[in-house]
Amino acid sequence: MSERSMHPVDVANRVIDSGVAEAPHNRVTHQLSVIEDDVAVVESFSHCWIVRTDEGLVCFDAGGVRHGADVVAALRSWSDQPIHSLVYTHGHLDHVGGSGAFVADAADRGHAAPRFLAHEALPARFDRYRATSGWNQMINRRQFGGIRNRQGLGIAGSGSKFLPDDVVDPDEVFRDRMLLEAGGRTIQLRHARGETDDHAWGWDAENRAAFTGDFTSWVFPNAGNPQKVQRYPIEWAAAMREMLALGVERVYPAHGLPIVGRQRVELVLGDIAEALEHLAGRTLELMNEGATIDTIIHEVRVPEHLQDRPWLAPQYDEPEFVVRNVYRQFGGWWDGNAANLKPAREAALAAEVVALAGSVEALTDRARVLAEAGDLRLACHLVEMAVAAEPMHEGAQRARADVYWQRRAAERSLMSKGIFAAAARESEAALGEEVSGQDPGGTISLSLG
Repeated sequence: MSERSMHPVDVANRVIDSGVAEAPHNRVTHQLSVIEDDVAVVESFSHCWIVRTDEGLVCFDAGGVRHGADVVAALRSWSDQPIHSLVYTHGHLDHVGGSGAFVADAADRGHAAPRFLAHEALPARFDRYRATSGWNQMINRRQFGGIRNRQGLGIAGSGSKFLPDDVVDPDEVFRDRMLLEAGGRTIQLRHARGETDDHAWGWDAENRAAFTGDFTSWVFPNAGNPQKVQRYPIEWAAAMREMLALGVERVYPAHGLPIVGRQRVELVLGDIAEALEHLAGRTLELMNEGATIDTIIHEVRVPEHLQDRPWLAPQYDEPEFVVRNVYRQFGGWWDGNAANLKPAREAALAAEVVALAGSVEALTDRARVLAEAGDLRLACHLVEMAVAAEPMHEGAQRARADVYWQRRAAERSLMSKGIFAAAARESEAALGEEVSGQDPGGTISLSLG
């Protein structure tokens, strides 16, 4: 039996109990699995969790922009009840993008439209997406640039609106907590900042179950993303501690696998909390000692005993970026280098360095030596200076593309891979040819945040 056909709880139990990863953890099958008598999940790029009640279905998240119809079709293989309510755990497109399909399904069946529920900060997120549609599309092209079939993953592409017109605005919002009651089931919606400022999660006290959205996602917490707005790792950790204190025994995430059993929940949620608490705590300690971000990002690391956990793999975001987000939240944008407060143009600085080095080739040759020796961080600085000083220099662009393709291959997180691949492609575009012939394809089991 292939892992993709195994029941998600069975896969999760095996991975957690063994501590050995068995990817993929986020199975984009658009198939429905019954988790308990009245609870099912459609495993999509972002899952849709469904609770069956005597008054209709309660759903958590709607799937991505191009996945809504697939999610609804899978849901309807299990139940033809009206959809009573749909909760947005937060406003990222892989969670809200499929909402129009739920409204269309209700209309086709002669049902009332679902009631859409969300945290009160979500409408402002939608407004921001509408105001920065082009910017967000550029970010996603760069962030997911190394992924085949990005549109198939529900990622808005060039020429379309970042937030599609058929995404449904919430009918009702809440601030801290809200009771969702349907057909004898009561689920408390709770707010906590983490990946977003508008994140909600559901607490079913009777069944000790938490519908956690992206608070649990089977990759390192998406609390650092270098291209997106502020994330909140300290409050994310606090949300994990809150869930544990409530006595959660079942974790139903929007990405990855269900976590069933108190010991497994304690292990996974405890690890997430500990990793974030350590990164944030050590960053603040160093800030209080007067350290710059340059010192902090090269010193702070996840505790060694957590580095190989399958549910903390840095496949999307990574700890170094979380450290930067803590610094940004508490320290602002200045990095502590006085020259960077009001800097010269990068091209002017690069030209001075090239003049001192004697030629652009001196920089590119040294960059290649450094890359060959494994110092890709420093090599990237040199090729950036070479191209900034002489953008039309063929050798500089060629060296830049080659170094960044090497850098991409050496990275684990998709965010790093995407940015480095984008840099390589910029130089290839300037040259009018491919440099390395590398295949940037791959798969993804992550969030769109």
